[in-house]
Amino acid sequence: MDVTGFISLALIGIAAGLLSGFMGVGGGIIIVPALVFFLGLTQHQAQGSSIAAIMLLPVGLLSVMNYYKEGNVNLGYAAVIAVFFVAGSYFSSRWVQGIDAGLLKKIFAGVMIVVALKMLIGK
Repeated sequence: MDVTGFISLALIGIAAGLLSGFMGVGGGIIIVPALVFFLGLTQHQAQGSSIAAIMLLPVGLLSVMNYYKEGNVNLGYAAVIAVFFVAGSYFSSRWVQGIDAGLLKKIFAGVMIVVALKMLIGK
């Protein structure tokens, strides 16, 4: 993993953590598309690596095992994302407490629409 790759993974982890703490979304809404679009992983690899990064026992562990058996988990990527995910989610979860609920709902919907459109029409 080169410096650019590490920085990309760190930014993905921070973004996922920030949005997770801010809106309560799972890391997959950010991690999976980012790994596909910015780092060129396949959909299966991105999903497996995302689950490994945010592994929740026992369901996450079993999912990661299935993805790992098929060669669709990049443990290095998952580890870097996980470290920065923790930091981002901690700070954003503190910050979001002062955001108006109506505005937060609109931001959440907007993020989901943008990600959905990118997944549908992006390359």
